Amino acid sequence: MVREYRRTARHMGSVFEFAVVCAGGPAEGESLLDLCTAEVRRIEALLTEFEPHSDTYRINQYAGKEPVRVSEETFSLLQRCLDISRLTGGTFDISAGALKKLYRFDNTPAAFPPPKEIDAALKHCGYDKIRLLPNHEVLLHDPEMRINFAAIGKGYAADRVRTLLKAVNVAGAAVNASGDLSVWGARADGTPWKIGVAHPDQPNRIMMWLPAEKGLCLATSGNYEQYFEHLGVRYGHTIDPRSGRPVTGIKSVTVISPRAELSDALATAVTVMGTEKGLEFIGRLPETHCIIVDEKNRIHTSPNLEYHGK
Repeated sequence: MVREYRRTARHMGSVFEFAVVCAGGPAEGESLLDLCTAEVRRIEALLTEFEPHSDTYRINQYAGKEPVRVSEETFSLLQRCLDISRLTGGTFDISAGALKKLYRFDNTPAAFPPPKEIDAALKHCGYDKIRLLPNHEVLLHDPEMRINFAAIGKGYAADRVRTLLKAVNVAGAAVNASGDLSVWGARADGTPWKIGVAHPDQPNRIMMWLPAEKGLCLATSGNYEQYFEHLGVRYGHTIDPRSGRPVTGIKSVTVISPRAELSDALATAVTVMGTEKGLEFIGRLPETHCIIVDEKNRIHTSPNLEYHGK
């Protein structure tokens, strides 16, 4: 009998939800869920910036000193990150995490840091300062520069789990990494997965439903849970890597693309670009769409996006 087996686990600082469809009984279902959680744990160990054994930690530890040899997997992910940075004009940048330390996003009134502090931090950021060398070696020239994969790691993990499950012939599954989502196939009863995009002000209210008959990879970046207010303006926790200032004007961005990893990164980039430029940018990419909710709760969608009403 075909059944769905589900598990929720906390990894990479987020809640992951797995659902797999199989006919092999509870033992097979649990084994598949074990495969999912083990893969996410492996990726977390590889990419975390907090554990000395990880590639990210070692890259940061030796910044300004010497190149670090990393795994082929990390090196390939870094290459894609730099490609996305170039594609988005620097609105996605894995070296920009240090800028967040300048702000307090605790949903209360606050002041901007002095411009000289922002300028000083910006000197230690910039994807163009990341050097990828032969033999999978990575060098950060600036000793104060740091990278992290927070804006792409969960999407990458969702893609990796999908790849593994498809390799063992799982016909239907859903991986939800706190909003970075990958689904394919059908549910146990033969119906498609239902993918709802939540309203940023009312998480239990669905704004629209996306058709998932052919599978779906999406990611949502929201500025409605972490922000601060200054002179009556709300600033979200997403920071423009080019200016060092937090963005305003957008509550959430959802991107649908062929890979959860790409959707994850582009959701951040579009948030930084803003509504008009973000929609124009997404409109130039094949098989890629977005949904933007602006600060006035107006919904904007890219051309040719298929969705169902509220």
